[in-house]
Amino acid sequence: MSKLTLIIKREFIAKVRNKSFIVMTFLSPLLFVGMAVLIGFLASMNKDSVTQIAIHDEAGYLKNDFKSDKHTQYVDLSEMPFAIAKDTAGKNYKGLLFIPKVAALPELDGKVEYISDDSPSMEFITNVERVINAKITKENLDVLGFDTEKIEKAKAKTSLKLSKFSGEESLKGLNEIKVAIGGFMGYMIMMFIIIYGNFVMRSVIEEKTNRIIEIIISSVKPFQLMMGKIIGNSLAGILQFMIWAVVGALLFFIASSFFGLQMGASSAVSPEMMEQAQQAAGLSKVQLYINEILNLPLTLMLVSFVIFFIGGYFLYSSLYAAIGAAVDSETDSQQFLLPIIMPLMLAVYIGFFTVINDPHGTVATVFSIIPFTSPIVMLMRIPFLDSSHYWQLIVSIILLFATFAFVVWFASKIYRVGILMYGKKPTWKELYKWMKY
Repeated sequence: MSKLTLIIKREFIAKVRNKSFIVMTFLSPLLFVGMAVLIGFLASMNKDSVTQIAIHDEAGYLKNDFKSDKHTQYVDLSEMPFAIAKDTAGKNYKGLLFIPKVAALPELDGKVEYISDDSPSMEFITNVERVINAKITKENLDVLGFDTEKIEKAKAKTSLKLSKFSGEESLKGLNEIKVAIGGFMGYMIMMFIIIYGNFVMRSVIEEKTNRIIEIIISSVKPFQLMMGKIIGNSLAGILQFMIWAVVGALLFFIASSFFGLQMGASSAVSPEMMEQAQQAAGLSKVQLYINEILNLPLTLMLVSFVIFFIGGYFLYSSLYAAIGAAVDSETDSQQFLLPIIMPLMLAVYIGFFTVINDPHGTVATVFSIIPFTSPIVMLMRIPFLDSSHYWQLIVSIILLFATFAFVVWFASKIYRVGILMYGKKPTWKELYKWMKY
């Protein structure tokens, strides 16, 4: 058995036998499911809550325009004197909507007041302003001699039909669905890199501080030791992710089937509402969305996910290992971690803010090819790619693994010198010198 294989086996066994690894492997799905159940329970509690808002309309301009619904109930206190209504609302209601008496309705602009000790939501403010604007607009049209009823009847509600050049019908929101799928895969890669890259770094720091590294390095090459740590920790991480997926899915199934619990925000939507929505939209639309998702290059997306997962993890983990070799404690590593995390964060923002609007634009294309951002940005672009853009995918993969080979080469130089350095905090200048040795 080769030395690299022995190191991989040692790192893998040491990680999976660690008590914290075992506990978090089986505890994390319980925590996630418990959080989802809690969110669902809280959402179901808030679903039936009703907010009561008092209205004091001195001239009766708007009190009939505010319609109560299942979430908000408006109570008219206009018959009371304002001081008494304000005191009553402060004790018994969420807030008081005060509409003063003015000479003309348009003068209400900026004079309607909402009184409450709690800050109202933006949705509530928008709804109140919408009612006031509609009332003032109608009054202005009447003053100008327009027939508001005819204007309302003349208003059109258009719906844009989407189709492809092939004649097939397209659907709204597909870009968002594609970006969400690609974004989820990219986000998983980013989290894996950050979590298990730190594991690699801590493992190197621990062996370095315990002086075990001096014994190990006498038998193996620094490059073999670094690669063994990277691969061994990655295999442990993949095993943990697989266990999380299986246990999490099993717990979700048990909680939803046997206990009748709804998960997450979906619990706020009743089955009746879902049924009405499906009837309103038509089952054919739902089927079209399913067909569109199935028509995505799912095989290519899955294969690309594995390739970019491996390439991205190895690329960044080699940097984490080099940092671990260069410092004596995890505290000293903070100055070197920001340049590693920044490209990952940049890739997420670029993916969500550019790919969704222009997946084949210059910004999205360039950052999907740059190796330090491609594992995230390219995965978001893959659902949008056709055969004419596959060359970009191939170039991105080649550059990623070529950069990985280059990074491993210079990281191993830092690793070779750093693992035997103690008691001195390295600087960027010293790291550059180590690369020349």
